[in-house]
Amino acid sequence: MTDVPTTPPRILTPQAQRALAEADERRRRVTESTSDKPAEVGGQAGPDPVRYGDWEKAGIVSDF
Repeated sequence: MTDVPTTPPRILTPQAQRALAEADERRRRVTESTSDKPAEVGGQAGPDPVRYGDWEKAGIVSDF
């Protein structure tokens, strides 16, 4: 087996550590806010029409 050199762990500046902590907090808040929403019942199947710009129902397409 060959010896693979390992890199030493990075030493982060306090600013970088704070930025990573803030990003983790934002991700946690987004996960919490999306997980407590009720599931949609009887909604349109497929991609979100608001996001993709059109709505198709029974073969008829309307553009918002």
